[in-house]
Amino acid sequence: MHTGEPAPLLQVFQLVAFGAGCLIAGLMLPHAPLATAVAYAGAGLIAAAAFLKAYDWTVERRRTQRVSSLEAIADSDPSPCFGTAADGTIEYQNEAAIAQFGETVGEKLTAALGGVLASPDEVVARLIADADQFGSGREEVALRRGQLRLSVHQIGVNGLLWRVDGPSGGAMASRFDGGISLPMMTVSREDSVIYMNDALRRLAGGRRKALSEIVQDLPIRSGDAHQLATETGSREARIMEIPGTAGRRELYFLPIASDAEPVQWDMIDALPVPLLKLDRDGAILLANRMAKDLLLIEPGEKVRFGEVAEGLGRPLKDWVADAVSGRGLARQEFLRATRNAQDTYIQVTLSSFDDGGTPCAIAVLNDATELKTLEAQFVQSQKMQAIGQLAGGVAHDFNNLLTAISGHCDLLLHRRDPGDPDYSDLEQINQNANRAASLVGQLLAFSRKQNLQPELLDLRDAMADTSHLLNRLVGEKIALSFTHDPDTKRVRADRRQLEQVMMNLVVNARDAMPDGGAIEIETRAVTLAQDLERDRAVIPAGDYVMIEVRDQGIGIDPESMSKIFEPFYSTKGASGTGLGLSTVYGIVKQTGGYIFAKNRSEGGTVFTIFLPGQEVSAVEAPVQAASAPGSVAPPKSTEDRGVVLLVEDEAPVRAFASRALRMRGHTVIEAANAEEALEQLKDASLEVDVFVTDVIMPGKDGPTWVSEALEQRPETRVVFISGYAEESFADGQARIPKSVLLPKPFSLSQLTNVVQEQLH
Repeated sequence: MHTGEPAPLLQVFQLVAFGAGCLIAGLMLPHAPLATAVAYAGAGLIAAAAFLKAYDWTVERRRTQRVSSLEAIADSDPSPCFGTAADGTIEYQNEAAIAQFGETVGEKLTAALGGVLASPDEVVARLIADADQFGSGREEVALRRGQLRLSVHQIGVNGLLWRVDGPSGGAMASRFDGGISLPMMTVSREDSVIYMNDALRRLAGGRRKALSEIVQDLPIRSGDAHQLATETGSREARIMEIPGTAGRRELYFLPIASDAEPVQWDMIDALPVPLLKLDRDGAILLANRMAKDLLLIEPGEKVRFGEVAEGLGRPLKDWVADAVSGRGLARQEFLRATRNAQDTYIQVTLSSFDDGGTPCAIAVLNDATELKTLEAQFVQSQKMQAIGQLAGGVAHDFNNLLTAISGHCDLLLHRRDPGDPDYSDLEQINQNANRAASLVGQLLAFSRKQNLQPELLDLRDAMADTSHLLNRLVGEKIALSFTHDPDTKRVRADRRQLEQVMMNLVVNARDAMPDGGAIEIETRAVTLAQDLERDRAVIPAGDYVMIEVRDQGIGIDPESMSKIFEPFYSTKGASGTGLGLSTVYGIVKQTGGYIFAKNRSEGGTVFTIFLPGQEVSAVEAPVQAASAPGSVAPPKSTEDRGVVLLVEDEAPVRAFASRALRMRGHTVIEAANAEEALEQLKDASLEVDVFVTDVIMPGKDGPTWVSEALEQRPETRVVFISGYAEESFADGQARIPKSVLLPKPFSLSQLTNVVQEQLH
């Protein structure tokens, strides 16, 4: 049988001796045919022995050649390398393998790798099969931390070269464990054993494949005592669990004190889990190294838990006393470490513990700062979303009120000359209504729900138009300067909102310099060849126009820096609304840009805005200026008059709009909702030129009822009016041909002019 192994010397000697005996017997037998047969048999046995010896010599020569080849290939390799026969018997190992695994020549490779892999037999068998079929093979095995890569290549006849990359046995495994003398293991999401250290293998009496083979009372309850199946029988130990990546968990087994075997607390000092031993009054009796580092406890310092942590809402000693008594052990609490300069949060789990007859508590700590930070960001995003939704609802109601107030004010102004005693009072009402509308616009700006009228702007021209206004804002003690890059592209933005951005930033810079100084505004072209990550935001690669507003003020403290764009957050006390920078942020984001703030090393603050650059060749529709409030041109002829179906659920808005359109000479048919409008349109003799309808109403909304009406009246034009943002209505408007949107609040002239344009 061809096994690749040399034939035993005794077997060869026996064949030669037996063959020689047969040959001699054949020569001495008197019966010639029998003597000849025996002699031939003996000669055959001697020939077989000679063949086996020659084969042995050939196999040994090939093995020697393999080893020589391996020495030439692998001796200088820094990774452990093994040369084996086809069945996995080790014939050679390089210096790195000897250093990591010890002398293993003559042993099976599976035995050498048993200290590292949970199932070495399966891994080695798969790789031998791959090498036999494909000439080589490679497999990566997940260990406690990291990956071990085992590769194999065929060398000559019946020879295999193995290479081990990554954490391995021996000294490397010791370093890999971090010098932990406590039993520990790494398990997968399915409770398969990925790694066991030497201490746990000794405790369990060998390697195990599943967690259930060691822990008898699953599931694991971190910090609690569990029954273990050990080599000497069932034993109790406290298990500490640390979550890892990809569902892995590290389990540490702490011995429980007994009369025969007290707990060795010096072992626990090396445990990579922050651990405290507390008495009933909350005094820290023992703390391992990681707990001291986390809570900033000095070596030898006597301190109580309540002096290094807070935030429970009741004295920590009461919580510890409950835990010692066995109450509330399953509940985890989040506390804040009080000695750290920055906010550090810890997750604490308490368990009762009997230390030689003295009741105490074990506190397992986890650094939960990142978790609490993510939680705070999530809460902040929810708060912003809630405020945005609130702003949208408030804006809708306010816009209806403001439309009615300013509209009826326009009607009164239309009937009075400037010399009328009431004219100035009406103007004051109108101006304050416009201020209220501006405030609603700011509420919508930070929630990115305000209506924009974007156009292609050259920032140099836009800045020049606002420079006189900005100079009046800053006063005489502050110098305002502009620097413009002539090569900047245009940006698509709302001119009015961009002016609002610059005004808010300049006013903030002015307020930061009560004793005077300089404000510098610079625009320049920026091309990002790759994505730019800044302040947790990622700016995609491309062409941008950058605006910088720099001041020489007092700067922004680090705590406020992360909150300055939040709505209603202000550092100006009662004089600040907290809407300035949140408005800026909302406008910039809705325009498709990015805004950042940082303190300058030379003092002061710089706000940086990135706006996407647009090609100059882009075609832009002109934006018409709104007519002055109250200015209504009289109808030129009967052709300018039409029949308008006005659908509005708010009675004051409907009353104003109806009177305004009738003043223009139009015939107005009113409806309080969509159902009433559709009922009136059932009259086929009724001719309607324009539908003027609110978007959001009880029952059917504007786009829905208009779609139904247009099936019978496809040529009718549509004017949608809405107090909500245009973006929330864009999809509905897109399916209605020949429609326009008039956002609330609108003036008398804006309404009549839009209807007049739709008639033509």
